[in-house]
Amino acid sequence: MLDPKIYTLLKVAETGNYTQAGRELNITQPAVSQHIRALEREFNIKIFERAGNQLILTKEGESVVACSRSMISLYNNLHSALNDEAAGIMSLKIGVTHTVESNRLSEVFAKYASTGKGINIKLLTGTQSKLIQRLKNFELDFALIDGRINEPGLKNMQLDTDSLILVTSIDHPLAKKETVSIEDIKHEKLILRLPDSSTANLFTASLESKNLSLKDFNVILEVDNIATIKDLVCHQYGVSILAKSACMDDIRKKRLIGLPIDNLSMVREINFVYSENFRHTDLLQEFINLYKEI
Repeated sequence: MLDPKIYTLLKVAETGNYTQAGRELNITQPAVSQHIRALEREFNIKIFERAGNQLILTKEGESVVACSRSMISLYNNLHSALNDEAAGIMSLKIGVTHTVESNRLSEVFAKYASTGKGINIKLLTGTQSKLIQRLKNFELDFALIDGRINEPGLKNMQLDTDSLILVTSIDHPLAKKETVSIEDIKHEKLILRLPDSSTANLFTASLESKNLSLKDFNVILEVDNIATIKDLVCHQYGVSILAKSACMDDIRKKRLIGLPIDNLSMVREINFVYSENFRHTDLLQEFINLYKEI
């Protein structure tokens, strides 16, 4: 069983307040203070600093909290693994970026889980950076992201390649073209992903390679949800730069038009990212094979 002080630490980090942490943990405020002081004595560090009425983590405190989260995840994973073994099943927690979520990968996982192989899958979405952090904290078994991660302890297995395209409504004047130029796009109202998305980062980097920036374009809206962007484009509120894989169903159903952009290469990989300790790489290969079939 894990030390209760760990749970107290995480609750104080979450609330920034001893009293609120105690209330949520159903223990007294002095008990909360005692737990934190005991941890500080054990590690000979200062975990929190006071900023007004709030407690904020020191640099050392951030490290302790990160390790504590990993410990809880590993402890919970052990319980799940033992329960799964007793029930004869395997549970997987898979992280996917919003772009990948809009791909047909959800269908891949659903089809695999329905084959009766005793696999239970939980899909969790988030930005690439958040998913990688959750992977490091042992909160995910693996993640599917746009691009390649080069970090110690993590490995990549390529699923596919993807590219960014201009997406318009079927009635848009540019829809009659086979390709569009950067100058064509400059005259359009752009609805883009948020700046912290890998799609936005790739588009920005590609522009910079041409000595351009987003300031050269008429960006009217930035949205996190890809389905919302596609819906707005479909209703002719603007055009967008999106991953081709995220738009293929809409293009096939003639809801949207996808066009390559002249002289702007925006190709990237879609990768499974997993810890070097992950023991089921054969399962990833099965997902890849099923993805190719679908």
